[in-house]
Amino acid sequence: MPHYTGSCHCGAVKFEFDADEITQGLSCNCSFCERRAAIMLNPPVADADLKRTVDGDALSCYQFGNKVAKHYFCNRCGIYTFHESMRKPGWFRVNLGAVDGVDSFSLEREVFNGRELL
Repeated sequence: MPHYTGSCHCGAVKFEFDADEITQGLSCNCSFCERRAAIMLNPPVADADLKRTVDGDALSCYQFGNKVAKHYFCNRCGIYTFHESMRKPGWFRVNLGAVDGVDSFSLEREVFNGRELL
């Protein structure tokens, strides 16, 4: 199973995980995801399998709606790094644009209808 690493733009938030080869991504059409236009890891990775390294207090969390999902971002450079799923708490979707060596623009992607969840 391949090992992946990634980070925010400034490097204050780093992460790593093991997953099958990344050949496709996931986009969501909820009001938040639509505005950030991220392509996310699909399937998600378990909390225990997502290693995070954060410089001080650089990692912030944004929640909206029912406040189940947790959207994490670097509060220094603003990059969304990963989020804890609303439908599957304890599982994380990683921003594929922040993963080293992954060309998120070249990936086919599934579109998830997140508008229907809110």
